[in-house]
Amino acid sequence: MKMKKLLPLPCIFLVLISLFPLIIFSQELRVSTDGRRLVNKDGSVFFYMGDTAWELFHRTSKEETEMYLKDRKKKGFNVIQAVILAETDGLNTPNTEGHTPLIDNNPLKPNEAYFKHVDWVVCKAEELGVYIAVLPTWGDKWRKQWGVGPVIFDTPDKAKNYGAYLGKRYKSRPNIIWVIGGDRNPDNSLHIEINRAMAEGIKEGDEGKHLMTYHPMGGSSSSFWFHNDKWLDFNMLQSGHSVINRLVHKNVGEDYNLKPVKPCLNGEPQYEDIPVGFTALNDRFTAYDARQAAYRSVLAGAMGHTYGNNNIWQMWTEKSAPILNARIPWYEAIHQPGALQMGYMRKLFESRPFLSMIPDQDILAKVYGQDKNMIRAAIDKDGSFTIVYSPYGNPVHINLEELAADTLNGYWYNPREGLSHKIEPFANTKKLRLLCRPQVVHEPIGYLCWMTNAKTILIL
Repeated sequence: MKMKKLLPLPCIFLVLISLFPLIIFSQELRVSTDGRRLVNKDGSVFFYMGDTAWELFHRTSKEETEMYLKDRKKKGFNVIQAVILAETDGLNTPNTEGHTPLIDNNPLKPNEAYFKHVDWVVCKAEELGVYIAVLPTWGDKWRKQWGVGPVIFDTPDKAKNYGAYLGKRYKSRPNIIWVIGGDRNPDNSLHIEINRAMAEGIKEGDEGKHLMTYHPMGGSSSSFWFHNDKWLDFNMLQSGHSVINRLVHKNVGEDYNLKPVKPCLNGEPQYEDIPVGFTALNDRFTAYDARQAAYRSVLAGAMGHTYGNNNIWQMWTEKSAPILNARIPWYEAIHQPGALQMGYMRKLFESRPFLSMIPDQDILAKVYGQDKNMIRAAIDKDGSFTIVYSPYGNPVHINLEELAADTLNGYWYNPREGLSHKIEPFANTKKLRLLCRPQVVHEPIGYLCWMTNAKTILIL
């Protein structure tokens, strides 16, 4: 068989980023056989690359929604997280077409006009090859705690009937992922039963056709309450927005190591342009902060990642009061750099053996100028491939004994620009090798280095 030549990586990579394929929704997603990832019908990996648009159903018109979805598709997002009963007074403030979701705020009396708009958004996303991770309700509707509320799910029966309505309504839509919860943690057994009932209602209504998870509060994971529930197909954690350099790899690792094995995801990390700790006087999280949380989560074993932007989750414009010091209209914030860089990440991991990639800190022999735990590494199960992420570009010694090949290819990769720099093939001496980034920069970028068997031809 004739082997194809490996073309210069930077050029090929930039072309691929603008050509994300259209998903053909012939069957719902499923969990891989080893329980670590999501896969498509043909068994190929589905790298969950989510964007956060909680208020999409509530605050944007059809024209605005279509513009947003097309932009996100182009940038590489394949999942959009959105809420039906929204956080920003979603029960009493109408959507852009003048409709509220429920009649008399009764979850047993859905407003058909409102749900027709939800239908339209879901169908438009399907046309574009994008999944919608749908939250039936924000958590203040079953545990107010803060926010507007009011609590309308005060019994499991109400939650189950509402869930059954949604499951049946969207049973035939192939691009749905269900997300229970809504930024709240259960505080008692009733809260747990309400969420279980809503999940069970959805499963009954859609006959189990869609995957499902749970969105908790910051610093928490769905696994704490629901890991052993059959309806929970994968765990979602929220590393949150409280501190810079949160140990997201630790949060992901805890879920990754649970039994039975289930895929895991950081579904709400630090948002680009949100004040650190929600305090206006603090600095704001940057694209760099969003990137390093993403790479560290994925290399710790996550099945993908969700990006967020403080201006976009709330679909903020000057027509509404800013929440958490939003300052850029969402239709401008979609062009902030962090979003494009998430697309680079998705393409990078999809071009590697992601299904067989496992976390492996043992390959890091020595690190310099940074906590070893901040540098993350993963390896292919057969030792044919490894990838190392250094958030500040610090040098690192890696242990070549972990790699199987006699000769290795190597690349440095800049996740900010989506560009790579080839390292000449070298012999695997089975000893330590020092990796130093190819240039010195003043702004933290973070670098990845990956190595493969030199006999392997990568078509990118």
